[in-house]
This record gives sequence, structure tokens and C-alpha cells, in this order.
Amino acid sequence: MAAVVEAASLVVLFLDLATVHLCPLTRLAGPVHGCAYPAAIVLALSLPDPPLLLLRRDRALALVPGIGGRLGLRRAEPNSP
Repeated sequence: MAAVVEAASLVVLFLDLATVHLCPLTRLAGPVHGCAYPAAIVLALSLPDPPLLLLRRDRALALVPGIGGRLGLRRAEPNSP
């Protein structure tokens, strides 16, 4: 869930920056993204080893802003490539 919130808040921030740049929207989305990004990283890195084994490369994916948390969690699913 944190990975989805992090990605959505980053999209909102970039759209706001590219269009009208409303300060109230930035004031709301900025802290949401600021909390969701580290939460997504911590959640992706703290997955239990068995049955969701994450390799070092997969853990590094969690550090990519915007989509890293979701990529790390998706790679941790048992039937992922």
C-alpha cells in the first residue's frame, strides 16, 4: 500500500509542477510522498526471507523513487520471474 501511495503522490507532485503549481496541493502531496517513500523502502527491505526471498538486486530496486517500492514487492512474489 505504501508503494502505491508513494507512486501516486509523486505523480501528483509532477503533474502539479508541470501545470498550475498550486501551493496547497504541493503542501499536501509533498509530506504524503515524503512519508510514503521511506515507508515503501522499509517495507520492501523488511519482507521475511522464507517464502519471499529477495536478492540484493531486488532490494536495491526499492530505492528507486516512484516505482521502486512496487517493483521490489512485485519481484518478491513467489511466482514472479
